[in-house]
Amino acid sequence: MANKPAKMRMCISCRAAKPQSEMHRLVRTPEGTAALDMTGRADGRGAYLCKAQACIERAQLQRRAERALSCSVPAEIYTQLGEMNA
Repeated sequence: MANKPAKMRMCISCRAAKPQSEMHRLVRTPEGTAALDMTGRADGRGAYLCKAQACIERAQLQRRAERALSCSVPAEIYTQLGEMNA
């Protein structure tokens, strides 16, 4: 059986297409709150963000995650993303 190609996703900050495994996933839960999806399988509207610190900072500064998810994203989520990359 042939190997399946990697699922490509686009970063909301730099707009680069990368494999899903190389991205962080943010999700708007059915309750309307934003959360970091560690499993990649949480229910709700998802948005992908590169693991690069510059992309995380740009997304926070330009409120890209808020626009993509149509809800407010707490600063704690950006802090968690930054700590995961350190």
